[in-house]
Amino acid sequence: MNLIQTRGVGVRHGAVQILRDVDFSIRRGEIVTVVGPNGSGKTTLLQVLIGAQKPTEGTVHREPGTRVGYVPQRLAIDRTLPMTVTRFLALSGTRNVRSIRLMIERVGIPERETRQMTDLSGGEFQRVLLAQALLNEPDILVLDEPTQALDQPAEAAFYRLIEQVRQDLGCAVLMVSHDLHVVMRASDRVICLNGHVCCEGSPTVVSAAPEYRALFGLGTEGALALYRHEHDHVHHAEH
Repeated sequence: MNLIQTRGVGVRHGAVQILRDVDFSIRRGEIVTVVGPNGSGKTTLLQVLIGAQKPTEGTVHREPGTRVGYVPQRLAIDRTLPMTVTRFLALSGTRNVRSIRLMIERVGIPERETRQMTDLSGGEFQRVLLAQALLNEPDILVLDEPTQALDQPAEAAFYRLIEQVRQDLGCAVLMVSHDLHVVMRASDRVICLNGHVCCEGSPTVVSAAPEYRALFGLGTEGALALYRHEHDHVHHAEH
């Protein structure tokens, strides 16, 4: 079952065409990653998919009742405002302290629940944002460049956590990323975007596609082989 599906979606800002003729779908339990150069329309597509922006062309269908958890690129916290991890997560509407504590443990930072948000490392901060997105038990988890400020070990650990979340919760995961190698390892399907869908398929198929190589160069293939997903098929979640 497709949780979100688009047909012929386009977005125009004045005279500038940001997206054109985008067909997209994502099923429960599937990890889909959108890659593309800067300015290719990746974030705009995410905004359209979650309903934050209306397309100027085409249609978007969301399965009724679909819950979306969103992890942004970054979030600014006022350093003068006292805000512990537990208090921050309570702002999401979940007042159950036990649920918050369990979620902090799930994302791998159990010893940080009383820590000030401004004292967290980059990796810890992103895990808190992930915990916030998961508290409402989403059907689809949407992540917009979630590891942009992380070093490579923290980035790899974060994507391993995302894969574990998918296995545990059975939710769909939709990611936008600039890091082709690590993120493609964690993906079932990759969509290469540059204003339109250039190519899509398994990580192996996309990395070998001429359209992908034209955008990212031939040198990506060797590095991708180091991180390649153990299998190139779609996971089918239990319902």
